[in-house]
Amino acid sequence: MFTSPSQILCTIFGVKIYYYGVIMALAIAIGILVSDYIASKFFNLKKEIMIDLAPYLIIFGIVGARLYYCALNYDFYLRFPTEILAIRHGGISIHGAIIGGLVGLWIFSCRHKVDFFKLADVSCIGLSLAQAIGRWGNFFNSEAFGAPCNLPWKLYIAPQYRPIPYQDYQFFHPTFLYESILDLALFVVLFYIAKKGFIKKDGNLALVYLILYSLIRIAVESLRLDCVRYVFGFSVAIFVSICIIILATIILVMRKR
Repeated sequence: MFTSPSQILCTIFGVKIYYYGVIMALAIAIGILVSDYIASKFFNLKKEIMIDLAPYLIIFGIVGARLYYCALNYDFYLRFPTEILAIRHGGISIHGAIIGGLVGLWIFSCRHKVDFFKLADVSCIGLSLAQAIGRWGNFFNSEAFGAPCNLPWKLYIAPQYRPIPYQDYQFFHPTFLYESILDLALFVVLFYIAKKGFIKKDGNLALVYLILYSLIRIAVESLRLDCVRYVFGFSVAIFVSICIIILATIILVMRKR
C-alpha cells in the first residue's frame, strides 16, 4: 500500500510550489534532452535541433492540452469562462497535448525547412519517456486512479478525493503507475527500433507510437473512474484512442503500399 504525501512541495515567498508542476517541468526537460540526443545519434539531424523545437512543442502542447480539456468539460467552462486561463487549478489532456504539439512541430518544420516526419519520429520517443515521468504528477494530486481494489500495491485515496459513489472505499488501482510503467516500456521499444533502424520510412515510427500508446491508454482507461464524457458507450479517451488506432493503421498500410 502507498499514498500521496501532499500536493504541495514547498512555499516560496508565499507562492505554493506543487509537485505536479515540478514533475511536469522535469518530464518535459528530460524528454527534450533525450530526443535531442536521439535526433543527432540515430536520425542525422543537427545537434540541439530539439532544443530549438522545444518552445513550439511546449507552448502549443500546453495550449492544446488545456483547450481539449476545457472542450470536454464545456458545461463548467461556459459558466465560468475565466477559469479557462486558470491552468494552475488543474485540467490538461494528453490527447490535446499531442494535437497541439503536432501543430507546433509543423510550424517549426515549415519555418526551418526540416522534415516534419523525421521530427515527429524523434519527438514521439522523448514524449513517451516524458509521459512515463509526468504520470507521477497524478500520484501527488491523488487523481487518475482506478476502481477499488485490495492488491498489495493498492493506492490509498483520502476521502476528499474519492468519487461520491466510492466514499466507503479506501484503496484503489494506481492506474497512474500502470500507465507510467507501460509508457516507460514503450519508450524502450521505440528507442530500440530507432537504434537498430528497423523502420526506414520517416513518419512511420510516430504512427507506431500512436498505435501502441493508444492501446496502453485503452487498457488503463478501462480501470479509471474519472471519465466525464462518453461516446457510443465508450469513455472519450477510449473512443479517441480507438479512432487513432484505426487512422494510424490505415495510414501505415497506405504508406507501405
